[in-house]
Amino acid sequence: MAASASALAIPAAAQQGNEDWQTIDVLTAMVANAMGRTASPIDRRIKLARCPEQAAVTAIDAQTLAVRCNSLGWRLRVPMTGAVNAAPTAAGFVRPASSAPVIRRGDNVRVTIDTESFSISYAAVATQDGRIGETIALRGADAKSLLSATVTGAGRARMTD
Repeated sequence: MAASASALAIPAAAQQGNEDWQTIDVLTAMVANAMGRTASPIDRRIKLARCPEQAAVTAIDAQTLAVRCNSLGWRLRVPMTGAVNAAPTAAGFVRPASSAPVIRRGDNVRVTIDTESFSISYAAVATQDGRIGETIALRGADAKSLLSATVTGAGRARMTD
């Protein structure tokens, strides 16, 4: 009897160190709902250390969310399903996606990279049309440097890590 009780206690103790997926599902659902989308469920086979603070959920683009634990350094990409009827803006607010591109191929685009410790911006040229929330290809100063960034407005795009 004592052996069966200790065997039952081991899985419960092991689960204490793993991330609480139910909480993360609620967070991803709230962010996806605000964008008019549905977040795909996270695979329960993933075993990550429990984040000591609340995991951050942000939109990478109109199709993907990022779930991050900055203090432990893990990040997951969560795909979204459903019709795209809203997209994140640079400030993180939700705005309805327009049907017309706000950046056209050949347009000059100001690309920004923002982190906690620095912010950089530079000029690039769009190699394709893009709507708010879409990730598009851009060409840097020389013809060989290609990059991708998420459209945040007319003539503006942001690179994410």
